[in-house]
Parts: sequence; structure tokens; C-alpha cells
Amino acid sequence: MKAAAVLILLTALPLPVLAASAKPEIERPAGSAQADGAVHTVRQIPEACTRIEGRFTGDAASPYDMQLVRTSAQCQPRAVFLDFARVTPSEAAGWKLNEVVRIPSAACRSRQAQVEVWRKPAGQQVALDGQGQSRVYLGDAKTQAAAGKLAALPAYSARLSVEGAACTR
Repeated sequence: MKAAAVLILLTALPLPVLAASAKPEIERPAGSAQADGAVHTVRQIPEACTRIEGRFTGDAASPYDMQLVRTSAQCQPRAVFLDFARVTPSEAAGWKLNEVVRIPSAACRSRQAQVEVWRKPAGQQVALDGQGQSRVYLGDAKTQAAAGKLAALPAYSARLSVEGAACTR
């Protein structure tokens, strides 16, 4: 009976509350406080050739701005970065809460930006060679592509929220 009551309670909770209870794969202390207008790196995701950049805007209506930036034109992505609103990551859908990055505002200590980074593994095992490296050989990749047997790519997604009371200036 108790298990059914807990299950009913959990299904009634909104999705952000459930996401907040998930334990992130990576835990780091909060970042250093950032000034309004200062562009900073929130998180790099080398597999997706993507860097998440953010900045506090100083605007009460939209206090924080987050952008995805390609790290290099020559980078070959081994993962994709997907729009959070389109995929709505959850543990039930096979996504894992990878990290929660908190960035405090230097201008308003009661405010902080929070970026949830979600990861969806592709499910394939990566074979490592004798040097502990994952190698992809062009001939093998072409053969797999011709046969239609390319492995699915891992996926990442991120959600931004701003926490804390706004400061008056």
C-alpha cells in the first residue's frame, strides 16, 4: 500500500522536481562569480564539438543568456547536441543527468544560473586498443556505412534556469 502511495505521489510531481532529485554523474563545486556581460564557458562537451557559453545580461526579464558554440571547424563530432524542448530528457527515457553547473552572479550574490546537462548513451560498447584508445579506421567505417550498420551517436542536451531573488540596483 505504501509503495502505491509513493508511486502516485511521484507521478504527481512536476518534471523539474524529479530531475532535481536525480544524482548527477559529475559533481563539481559552484563556479566562480561572473560579472554582468562577461562571456564565460559553462561546460565543454568535446564529443559533440560544442562549448556552452553563458553571460549574465543585467536584464531583469532575461537575466542569463546561454549559447552553444562549435569548438572547431575541424572537429568531427562523436555525439550530437539536441534542443532540450524537443527531446525533454528524463531518466525514464534513458537519459542520464550528467552534470548540474551553477554560476553565481557577481553583481547579485542571491542570483545564480543553473545549467543541467543531460546525456543519452548510445548503448554501444567502445572497443579500446592495446594503448587504451578508441580507434575508428576509415575502411571499416565505410564498410559499416555501406551496410547501413552505423552505430547510433550519444546525445547531449542542456536546460537553463535562473535561481534566487533579483537584486535591485
